[in-house]
Amino acid sequence: MRFSEILLYPFACIYGAATAFRNRMFDLGLKKSQVFEVPTVVVGNLAVGGTGKTPFVEFLLRHLSSNYRLAVLSRGYGRKTRGFIMADDRTSPQDIGDEPAQMYSKFKEKVKVAVGEERILAIPMILAECGDIQAILLDDAYQHRYLEPGMRILLTTYSRPFFTDRLLPLGRLRESRTNAARADVVVVTKCPLPLSPEQMESYVSRVREFTRPGVPIYFAGLTYGRAYALSSKMKDLPNHLIVVTGIVDPIPLVEELSKNHTVLEVISFPDHHRYSLKDFDSFRTVYDKYRRYHPAILTTEKDAVKMKDGKFRSVLDELPIFVKPVEVLMDPQDKEQLLHQVAHLINEKQFGGDAK
Repeated sequence: MRFSEILLYPFACIYGAATAFRNRMFDLGLKKSQVFEVPTVVVGNLAVGGTGKTPFVEFLLRHLSSNYRLAVLSRGYGRKTRGFIMADDRTSPQDIGDEPAQMYSKFKEKVKVAVGEERILAIPMILAECGDIQAILLDDAYQHRYLEPGMRILLTTYSRPFFTDRLLPLGRLRESRTNAARADVVVVTKCPLPLSPEQMESYVSRVREFTRPGVPIYFAGLTYGRAYALSSKMKDLPNHLIVVTGIVDPIPLVEELSKNHTVLEVISFPDHHRYSLKDFDSFRTVYDKYRRYHPAILTTEKDAVKMKDGKFRSVLDELPIFVKPVEVLMDPQDKEQLLHQVAHLINEKQFGGDAK
């Protein structure tokens, strides 16, 4: 054990004891969890950030919103407001957070998007404003024990699965890996598909050490869509790129782009970074350095929702900025089975189990 780990170990023990005590209080019924009549599906993780929760929630929305009236509830991490807010065309990422703003921009015609720190207070407020909602998806609420959802979907990454991780501050776990036992479904995300049967079996056997018997385990990768221009007149993505991100892990995106493009430089900000005019001045400086290559600046959808702020309008007209969309990719059989599980929960609550 390294010296730094020796120093952090007592803090990890204290943190682990505190989270274990809290969970035990709920398990014994000394703290109460609330159940709602409306079907609720929690998507979350044991680790802090970077497991692909937003692409996965969007995956569920994309495939279920045609048949069901859905709402998404998020805490709205990083926003400058507090309390319950229902997203509309006037709300910004500063009002509701990056990920909710991204989901609203993509699904606002079919899905209601709301934020609220207190989920058990926010859910009735969603239903009061939108009484016809048939199910609510809760983004990043695995640790929110005051709610007893209809289904918990636990995400863990292929490169850093929860069963090899450690508690904060030694590792990235918010709570002990034994709490994977609360999951109704486990999805291993960001997989380098296709995986061999041996690779999948290795992960399944390790995950099953911590889950309840029979809990389904799926594998999912990421697929990147065609990049589109944020505001410039340039239609096609050029060969040379400057990558700008404010996400937990930009490496998968850079690796994907490097397959068919030359990545000249990567400008990486911390997750949930708030862009400023000074940042765009630095983008222009880097762009000018490589101007002879006629490059484009490429960013993520999560970053793009913040770059669309009106104060950047003139800058966006000057720089060729493109956005690379990303979606979850699953084996067709796994995808069908997972979506059937979620649909069954909704049907069971809404229609007494009858399929739609």
